[in-house]
Amino acid sequence: MPKRLAPIGHEDRLSVVDHLDELRSRLIVCAAVLAVAFGFCFWQSAHLLHWLNRSLPPSTTTKQSNKIGGLAHDNVSTGKHLERVGGDLNKLAQLSHSGLTPQGQSLLSAAAKEVTGAGESLPQTNTKALPITIGVGEPFTVSLTVAFYFALLISLPVLLYQVYAFVIPALKPQERRVAMPIMTAAPILFLGGALFTYFVVLPAAVKFLQGYNGSQFQNLVQAKPFYTFEVLTMAAIGLAFEMPVFLLGLRAAGVINGRTLTKHWRYATVIIAVIAAAMPGSDPVTTGLETAPLVILFLVSIVLLRFADRRDARRAAAELQRHPLGLGSDGD
Repeated sequence: MPKRLAPIGHEDRLSVVDHLDELRSRLIVCAAVLAVAFGFCFWQSAHLLHWLNRSLPPSTTTKQSNKIGGLAHDNVSTGKHLERVGGDLNKLAQLSHSGLTPQGQSLLSAAAKEVTGAGESLPQTNTKALPITIGVGEPFTVSLTVAFYFALLISLPVLLYQVYAFVIPALKPQERRVAMPIMTAAPILFLGGALFTYFVVLPAAVKFLQGYNGSQFQNLVQAKPFYTFEVLTMAAIGLAFEMPVFLLGLRAAGVINGRTLTKHWRYATVIIAVIAAAMPGSDPVTTGLETAPLVILFLVSIVLLRFADRRDARRAAAELQRHPLGLGSDGD
């Protein structure tokens, strides 16, 4: 059983064994949370796969299970049905001069059935495309993989807190005041990036990639590469959405400030475009949809850093007023 679950104070002194014991305890908590999340996601894997399939556009497919007269029919049988309809209609034409007889009614009924059967066996439009699997065990292994990806996403806040609670003894009080907002904002920004990818980037990207020269290909999407593409894209953009947190951390370390970002914004824009192009799905549509929010986040980061610079300047001015010459109590 884990012995330590609360963060340790900066002033606490622990031995190497105590640190290892705390690390073991927090790893157990992370493993337990991840296992519970994985069990829940695997239980709901059908719904998760349905959500991931949302980005696939409707496709034109031929019904494979349609049955007319108890037999499965394909496009060849569709032609035969149409031929029979033509023969029946010819016979009806021959009988039309003498009025509609019972035989004519029977032929008309048969023709109607043939037309119905031919229509049902034609390709159906606006059906939802689904990924294909190759191999007996692939549906099960793909479901496991998708469940694990979503379990990591669900467990992310708890995992980040355990990391924060383990490293907090090494942080000074002023550093802790910076670390806490960063650790709080990190999962929120990551989730925002993942949701933006799911609702905006993936539908447009998949539509463009599948539709490019679509008349020259038969689009069959394999399940594992498709889900891997979706998850990697969501993870990459989710991490890219951590830009404000990363820049605030660099500022706290004294590497950059708001003036630095403002001065070099052109270079930063080029770097953002390169990062977006290196992400999964480096087509023009996906790259453009990834670049736009990153540029906006960079501008937001500039505002945040400039605000922090002004706040620190006010604090320094107030400190200077209390100690005009920077002298202690022994100063003249």
